[in-house]
Amino acid sequence: MEISDLLTLDSVIPNLKVTSKKQSLQELARRAEDLFDLDEREVFNVLLEREKLGTTGVGNGIAIPHGKLATLDRLYGVFARLEKPIDFDSIDERPVDLIFLLLAPENAGADHLKALARVSRLLRDKSMCDKLRATDTSEALFALLTEQAATRAA
Repeated sequence: MEISDLLTLDSVIPNLKVTSKKQSLQELARRAEDLFDLDEREVFNVLLEREKLGTTGVGNGIAIPHGKLATLDRLYGVFARLEKPIDFDSIDERPVDLIFLLLAPENAGADHLKALARVSRLLRDKSMCDKLRATDTSEALFALLTEQAATRAA
């Protein structure tokens, strides 16, 4: 499972303008509807239900909201670099400015966990996060997020 299996250039948002956790989840759900022909309300509700189990703000300015939908046939991702950091109830109580949304089919099981682990490994890399924070175009963000797969393939 590579990041390039989850993201397209269109699913990378370089300067998302939101002021709260709820608004960020709403905006990501709206983008998922536009990109993947999903129901915005259904995506938003799945994300809210997951947040009730515990925050997906994993620390160091990163959140990885995720959920499962019966209507999906594969895993999808949306990456957003926020214009300004927001409170996300993160485990380290620091504001979030990098969000990677992951949506999976209800029966994804191991694939969902592998994708979460892959995203988590990528975003635990401090130098990668520094580069993402210093970049403000979809093309450059997409290249950074997917470069490791390209480097290994070369």
